[in-house]
Amino acid sequence: MSDQPINLNKARKARARTAAKAQANAVRFGLTKDQKNARQRRKLPRGAHF
Repeated sequence: MSDQPINLNKARKARARTAAKAQANAVRFGLTKDQKNARQRRKLPRGAHF
């Protein structure tokens, strides 16, 4: 771990960029990969692990 404090503004901007890219991807292709995975997990029977 570094001795430097976390630059919160930089972290906030990085999260915003990631969210914007995911939103653009969702608009372009339908659902984001995380959304597809979450939807798929809900369809699996309880206790099934893949």
